Parts: sequence; C-alpha cells; structure tokens
Amino acid sequence: MGKLDGKVALVTGSGRGIGRAIVEKLASEGARIVVNDLDADPAHETVEALKKMGAEAVACVGNVSAPDFAERFIGTAMSNFKSIDILVNNAGYTWDDVIQKMTDEQWYAILDCHMTAPFRILRAAYPHIKALHAADVAQGREVYRKIVNISSTSALNGNAGQMNYSSAKAGVIGMTRALAREWGRFNVNVNAVAFGLIHTRMTSADAKAGATVKIEGRDIRVGLNPEMLKTHAQRNPLGRGGTPEEAAGGVYLFCSPESNYITGQTVAVAGNLQ
Repeated sequence: MGKLDGKVALVTGSGRGIGRAIVEKLASEGARIVVNDLDADPAHETVEALKKMGAEAVACVGNVSAPDFAERFIGTAMSNFKSIDILVNNAGYTWDDVIQKMTDEQWYAILDCHMTAPFRILRAAYPHIKALHAADVAQGREVYRKIVNISSTSALNGNAGQMNYSSAKAGVIGMTRALAREWGRFNVNVNAVAFGLIHTRMTSADAKAGATVKIEGRDIRVGLNPEMLKTHAQRNPLGRGGTPEEAAGGVYLFCSPESNYITGQTVAVAGNLQ
C-alpha cells in the first residue's frame, strides 16, 4: 500500500519535465491523477504511462492562463474521481529580459501564468474543498488535504533579467501564506516549494543557441549558457543542479501524511543554493 492510496491529485504542467516527475511520484504512492499540459500529446502520453504503472489517470489539456481553465480542471477531477485531495500548481515558464527591455506583454504573461492561474484554480476548488471537509466531519473522519504551490529561489533572492518571474514567484509565497490561514479550518495544508536550478528542457545546456519553445503562440527562448551552468555547480554545496525526480521529491514531502502539521511554509529545493 502507498501512502497516498485513493487520493486524487491534480498537477498543472504535468505532461513533461518536473510536472511529469511529480505525477509519477504521486502515482507510485497510490494517487489517482489529473494530468494537465498545454499540448495534448504530452498530456495523453503521460496518462498512458501512469496507467501502465497501474495508476488511474485522466487528462485536462489546456492553457492554465485561459479564463475557463480553472473550472474545467477542477471539474475534470470531480466528474472522474469525486474528490480533490492534492493540488499542485506547477505549470510555468520564464520570459526573461532586463527591465528597460521588458514589455507589458512579458510582465502580464508571466504574472497570469504563475499567479492568476493558481488563484483561479484555488478559487474554483473552494466549494468542493469545503463540501468534502464537511462530509469528513459528518462521518467522523480526520482527512488532511494538500496544496503545494511552486515558487523559485528567484523569489527568495531576485534574479537579474527576471523581474516578472521573481515578482510572480514571490507572490506565490504570499498566496501560500494567506491561503494557509484561510483553509486551515478545512484541514488543508498549504505550502510552497522554491526550486533552484533543475535540469529540464527549459534549462538544458544542450539546447542549441537561439532554441525556443512555443508557449501561447509565442516563441520563448530556452536553454542556459554552459558557463552559467558550470558557475552554478561551483557555487552549489552539492556541486550540481537538481533532477526532475529530486524536485518531485520536494513536492511529495508536502503531499505526504507526515506534513499534516506543517502549513504556510516555503522550502527551497535547491541544493542549499540561495
């Protein structure tokens, strides 16, 4: 038996990278999964991979920033699994520039993805969380539900060229603390994980110069300079960046029963590099 047997976990941006590692970790502990990705193919591929692991999983494809996404996402969980036990606001990307070159479009796109989208999802989840808790109380059950918001060490320290991203991820920490106070009465633990450098397609040194990914119809630059990665490794006490699986482990800590008396906290998963 897994520690999350029967739990229903919703994870945004879980068709690839860190998000996929998160759903694989939660599924390995028995959770039923709602997978989301901007693109249909990775979302459905991840669902099939989870089913091969023996997990129950469904997909909700779409852009988390879309005004109708939150209701669709929460509705997918409720119509298929009748519950919400774990919700991980993971979807995100960076669109960097120094302040004098950053456009309003860049600013709002990043805030919409990292702050507005989680706000809408959590707001849409509220009536279900309230009703589920009331049912637990009526039946004499003590059940803890988990919200894990993904922040960044850029929020803790700032990062040149990332005023939009650093600001949005700092906002996530404020959101986490506020919601922990609001939803504690429902036995909901609300915590945040602040990632440092995690090696994904967005940060790979192997990405050719000028490589981009298509996000919301925009070509967004990806990949980091190999020298930057080398410097990061030299500064990090562990001598390297993290893997998606290690990032997922940090999220899992806040989804497990062992975190039932931890709420409103932010933990850096960064090899102690801050």
